[in-house]
Amino acid sequence: MARYTGPTGRLSRRAGTNLFLKGSRSIGPKSAIIRKPYPPGQHGQARHRRPSEYGQQLREKQKVKAMYGILEHQFRRYYEAAARGKSNTGEKLLQLLETRLDNIVYRLGLADSRRQARQYVTHGHVKLDGKKATIPSMQVSPKQTVELVTITREPVTNTELPAWVQRTGKQLKGELIEVPSREDIPIEIEEKLIVEFYSR
Repeated sequence: MARYTGPTGRLSRRAGTNLFLKGSRSIGPKSAIIRKPYPPGQHGQARHRRPSEYGQQLREKQKVKAMYGILEHQFRRYYEAAARGKSNTGEKLLQLLETRLDNIVYRLGLADSRRQARQYVTHGHVKLDGKKATIPSMQVSPKQTVELVTITREPVTNTELPAWVQRTGKQLKGELIEVPSREDIPIEIEEKLIVEFYSR
């Protein structure tokens, strides 16, 4: 399966905000966005004009793709699925992304980053409702349990769990309580710009 394998620090610098792609390193002094708070490339420190409306939409789309580790073809399919429903397209898009199996593993604090969560899933270290699950994009439904197996580690405790997931004590196990509303999804993006980009 295709995926981005380049330096993740560049993605945060290009987006102009911390995408938290490297776990605990993303919030420390070694974070790329802290050490080099300007875009990558030889012209990164040059003065830049304010991006056009299209440029803003494109940048927001690229930011979300990088955040969730998704390439264009799959991201467009998520958008098309969200647009088919009667609910708010932007909110539905984020709900589809947030209820991916790899993201649930990350949100439960069972992995330091989404990239690590994706690796746990593809390597067969995750069970969904007691059955091995190896597809990171699997959609998790409310009340389904997610468990990290064959790996010994402490759950990540330096971040507060979102209200829509629940972990079983200190066990490497938890569940999705409910599909989150937009207000409960703790990411700073303007999904309206993404909808406008695909609606052009």
